[in-house]
Amino acid sequence: MKFAKYALVLPVAALGLSLAACESKQEKAADKTADAVAAQSDAAADAIDSQAADATGAAADKMNSKADAVRAEGKDEASAIKENAEKAEKAH
Repeated sequence: MKFAKYALVLPVAALGLSLAACESKQEKAADKTADAVAAQSDAAADAIDSQAADATGAAADKMNSKADAVRAEGKDEASAIKENAEKAEKAH
């Protein structure tokens, strides 16, 4: 799962590079990045859910909880990316 966590960092780094563009492009880039982060976390969570389907009892419950946490983390990170882009746009 460490790989998936680090995979979420790459779109954030790309966002930082794209913030040098004009304001409307900044927000579009942030939205794309946020959507990519959310999609990656959903894909990782789906993979965990798939593994949980093959497990039973406490192991399945633990995997399902992990999948929920991965989804929530991705959504939170995507929201933060969008909020930061909005703040940056308002600052200009």
